[in-house]
Amino acid sequence: MVNSEDFVKRLEKLMHYYSLSAAAFADKIKVQRSSISHLLSGRNNPSLEFVLKVIKTFPEVNLYWLLNGKGTFPSVATEKTKTTPPTPRDTAIQNQDLPKDNSKDKTIEKIIIFYNDGSFKSYHE
Repeated sequence: MVNSEDFVKRLEKLMHYYSLSAAAFADKIKVQRSSISHLLSGRNNPSLEFVLKVIKTFPEVNLYWLLNGKGTFPSVATEKTKTTPPTPRDTAIQNQDLPKDNSKDKTIEKIIIFYNDGSFKSYHE
């Protein structure tokens, strides 16, 4: 059985690590904001569905750590790969290596947008 108080501490650590408020965290894992509020206040215990959504959204979170506190978070490998967004200077340097765009004679024929549910929308000129 999961110790709810300890689970809440680990959940708070996770939100702090990703700099997410309770509302932003709920939106990110696609649960109602009240679910997070009820968990953090100790009113409700985490459901299996909730835990699975956390693991699916944040695959670097170890299931055993989240449930039982065994292991570490963040893992050493995850901590080293956590990056900051590129600065405008970094982007400018990277763009210097790109070939020049010679698309003045080209026109867009079709744009296709793919959605994460497998559907898509196609726009033709």
